[in-house]
This record gives sequence, C-alpha cells and structure tokens, in this order.
Amino acid sequence: MTAGSRGNGLDQVLLTVAKRPEPGRTKTRLHDGFAPDEAAEIYRCLLLDTFRLMAQVRGVHPVVAFTPDDADDYFRALVPPHFGLLPQVGRDLGERLPNALGHFLALPGVQRAVIMNSDGPTLPVGYLVDAFDALARCDVVLGPGSDGGYYLIGMSRLHRGLFENVTWSTALVMGETMANARRLGLSVHVLPTWYDVDVADDLRRILADGPEAAPETYARVAALRPEWGEKEG
Repeated sequence: MTAGSRGNGLDQVLLTVAKRPEPGRTKTRLHDGFAPDEAAEIYRCLLLDTFRLMAQVRGVHPVVAFTPDDADDYFRALVPPHFGLLPQVGRDLGERLPNALGHFLALPGVQRAVIMNSDGPTLPVGYLVDAFDALARCDVVLGPGSDGGYYLIGMSRLHRGLFENVTWSTALVMGETMANARRLGLSVHVLPTWYDVDVADDLRRILADGPEAAPETYARVAALRPEWGEKEG
C-alpha cells in the first residue's frame, strides 16, 4: 500500500520519521563510541526494531515518512510489505512533522494520526495504544522524551501552530510545544516519559532492557561491544 491510499479502510495512521542510514551523516553523536559505519548500521537496526514495534499496534495503518527524497527504494526493501511510504516535505521538523500528519488527516475517513521517532524502539506498545485512545477525548497527545524533546505527537485535526517557534533538537522542545498548546487552547494528554538512542550510553540501556524489546539493535550492539553485555549482566 502506498502513502495516500487506504486499501484496508483504517481510520488511524501511525507514522515514524526515518532517514536513510549513511556513515558519517547518521547518528553522529554515537561516534564517541562507535565508528561511522557502525553508527549507521546501529541506526538501521533501530529502524527495523521500530517497524517491528509499529506492527504490533492493531487497527492502524503504519507509514514511514522518509528522507532523502531518493530513498524510496531503500525503504521499500526495508519495511514490511503492508507499510506505507511518504517522502518528508519541509526544511526542518517544524515543517516536516505537520506536513506528514496533515497529509493523512486531509484524507477522507482518517480520524487520528500519530507520528513517532525511529530511534526509541523499546517504547512499550501500550503507550502507542494509549496515544490513539487519548485522541478520542483530547486534541493532542504528546510523549515526552527524557532529553526534553518528545518521542511522539498525535492529533485528530492538524494544529500547525503547535510546531511554530520551537527550538528543534534541544531540551526546550517539549516545553515550547506545551506552551503552544496552551496558547491555542488545546487539551493535551501527556504519555509517560521514555528514552531514545542518541549517545552510546543509551545503547547500554538497550542491552540492560534485554533482547525482547529491540532484538535487532540488541544483537548488533552486543556483537560490537560484547564487554558491555558482561558488565550489564
């Protein structure tokens, strides 16, 4: 199923934002503990685990909003066959996130859309279920990240003002988004805080969480840093 088609009639869309892994340009904050090619491979594993997580949510149409524009073939080979693909459009997250959400919320029959990151695959699936349930009674749902950002945002009608005047990729993102919601008079359901993978220590937590939560990432990191598993154990 391609983005924009709704062959199974689902009225809820779950998206993730993803970049094609490229050594030297992907997960550069991991370079403190891993070589550029290792960081890119770890991100590919994070993507696979994120897709696995998304596939566990019933009653939603899963979609990967990808970049760069020419990565369609790469992601079509990587995602499960029932996933949709949508190129990201916009100069930064402040444009790309609402453009992706708005693409689906403008389609007839789509009632709720949630977009999440692609580097926090240990997120409990129940949080994603709760996100869609919350949109039955709230305007917006937010999942705060442990770094001050958010791992998820969802809505049943596009509120582009939520994404304005936000200092992206900083610890200010969640607070500034909440301030926008108050300014717009929107009700917000806040999910529990969770972490994503930005630095090497976050991968130690992946190992501590065990292989069930993120099996691809766990296996790759354990192979690259077997001594970490010994310390965590």
